[in-house]
Amino acid sequence: MKRLALLVGLLMGGWHSIAQSFELAETAETYQVSPNQMLRIPIRLKNISEKTQFYVIRVVKSDWGNTQKGYFCLGATCWDANQEEITKKLEPGETAADLNYTFESGMQAIQSGIRIEVFPKSTPSELVERTSTLVVEEKPGRSFVFQSREITIHDVYPNPVQDQAFIDYKLHTETVKAKIVVHNVLGKAMGDYELAFDDNRVKIQADDLVPGIYFYTVYLNNNGILTRKLIVRK
Repeated sequence: MKRLALLVGLLMGGWHSIAQSFELAETAETYQVSPNQMLRIPIRLKNISEKTQFYVIRVVKSDWGNTQKGYFCLGATCWDANQEEITKKLEPGETAADLNYTFESGMQAIQSGIRIEVFPKSTPSELVERTSTLVVEEKPGRSFVFQSREITIHDVYPNPVQDQAFIDYKLHTETVKAKIVVHNVLGKAMGDYELAFDDNRVKIQADDLVPGIYFYTVYLNNNGILTRKLIVRK
């Protein structure tokens, strides 16, 4: 009996030692973008442990062109493009909601790859990775920019926009809650648009926006899954 209790204790101890201390939201399998465009890939990371954690976030690139570059950003603050690894401190239950990896597509049509790796600094064995393909096309047309089990979404058009823009989408399940938030370069929300299950297009109002660069983020169940650039011209 004592041996059995010892074995159970060891197994439980081993389970706790490998238990995941964080959640990392999924990224799209494929992102499509035109040349000379900017794409923000959200890195939504949550500390689900009971103690403060320092997480290492690393990006691994494959087949990138000479004119392409990428860098980590937290809100409006961005790191140098040469920095391919950062550390983020999170308190118990805290989520790094404004963290993203910004990809500048460059001047040539090319297909590249990106792998985002995350692990606690104290336990590298907990490494979780997300891999995506980056497709830069001269004329992507009406190709989708994000597709998952929950949603397929196309890029905004027209872009640049003067008064109204549109985004076509398809929700594949009625239970998911989806919305698009338009925000300025400082992260301030300028518009909030719910995506209805029984519709397939949302209209973005730009009448009250001053000319400049904005971004729109797609949220599924309050998790940001994609951020794209929107240009307003009058």
